Amino acid sequence: MFSHVMVGTNDIDRAKRFYDAVLGVLGAPAGVRNTAASGHERVFYRHGGGTFGVSQPINGEPATYANGGTIGFRCESPEQVQRFHDVAVAHGGTSIEAPPGPRHGPSGTLYLAYVRDPDGNKLCALHRPA
Repeated sequence: MFSHVMVGTNDIDRAKRFYDAVLGVLGAPAGVRNTAASGHERVFYRHGGGTFGVSQPINGEPATYANGGTIGFRCESPEQVQRFHDVAVAHGGTSIEAPPGPRHGPSGTLYLAYVRDPDGNKLCALHRPA
């Protein structure tokens, strides 16, 4: 359904350090940095058939996060959810909502952790047990 997801950043170097560490937990290689024809810097992560990007806003305005938006990352285990969370916090992210752990609902048990990246983008690490 999606070709890619991109978020904005006000500090491309900080964002690359954060996402290299956090997405590395999921097995993604370090981001590939490039400069667009417009001159703005961006970093792309390709892993598991998906692409995630971080970019300086092309319009030159400050980057802002989506109020109500969340980007979810699939994890292979509850331990990977916890590591995603811990690495995010260690690299400038902020833990939000309930502590990492199981959530029970109509669709069964999910293991979740929510963090905000250094620019305020809301990220979710999620594991669905078999």
